[in-house]
Amino acid sequence: MSDRAIVFPGQGAQHPGMAAEIVGAVPAAAAVFETANEVLGFDLKTLCLEGPAERLEATDVCQPAILATSAAVVEGLRAERGLERSAFAAAAGLSLGEYTALWFAGALSLEDALRLVRRRGEAMQAASEANPSGMLSLLGADREKAEAVAADAASDGVCVAANILAPGNVAISGANAAIDRAERIAKDHGIRRAIRLKVAGAFHSPLMASATEALQEALAGVEIARPEIPFFTNVTADRVEDPERIRAHLAEQVTNPVLWLDTMRAFETLGVKSIVEPAPGKVLTGLLRKAAPGITGTNVETLEELRAWS
Repeated sequence: MSDRAIVFPGQGAQHPGMAAEIVGAVPAAAAVFETANEVLGFDLKTLCLEGPAERLEATDVCQPAILATSAAVVEGLRAERGLERSAFAAAAGLSLGEYTALWFAGALSLEDALRLVRRRGEAMQAASEANPSGMLSLLGADREKAEAVAADAASDGVCVAANILAPGNVAISGANAAIDRAERIAKDHGIRRAIRLKVAGAFHSPLMASATEALQEALAGVEIARPEIPFFTNVTADRVEDPERIRAHLAEQVTNPVLWLDTMRAFETLGVKSIVEPAPGKVLTGLLRKAAPGITGTNVETLEELRAWS
């Protein structure tokens, strides 16, 4: 069995010009954006390559933008380096990156993945506008400490642990008043530093309940196949094969914490020794040092990195 896995980034990794060299040089990569433009009905390609950054950061735009960029890099690797799905022991994605992972694993078509993340972004944006809220990264916190901060801050509104990324890197989500309180009391709980995240709202919290409902409706009309390689879900950090369980997890994911640390530890148990992280960004590779020090990571965002990949 292969000892290599593939992981896909989530919201926050976007930036104008992401994977521009690859899209400009490899027709198979550019074709992904032609498909995206047609499916979505607007010029996603120009937004990704040229910006403006403010529009690219909007939740309903950045989610399909990140998926399309990652997919374009994968198609570039297929065309230039002979990448094959069967070469990977596992696939996973951080939050919206799950949709890219499911596309890569053969469970979703590119068209359906793009439509779903567009709807997901719209629904999460609407939920954020209906419930003024945000997220706070707690540096130096483990899950137990983050949950203690969230429980303390919950006296001022909904507040929960949201992203369990690595030891010392956990984020909480909640109503604005609760996040304000969490920022004030973080040091009292032994947190080294608290940083506000630039997101529209309290992702992966109960405040996203309306987005779950919208996603359930969208997912009901989409065909999901059994993944052709092992796929690990954020909701449980376990391998999921049954299409109906995948459908349920994708809807539940927006109100549940992202168990990325547990996912990387599951990869270690599986025998994974290396991962590749297609563009944009290097967040997931950066988390490996603490989350899974036995796994090495490779990023592919430039043409040089693509052509060096093997």
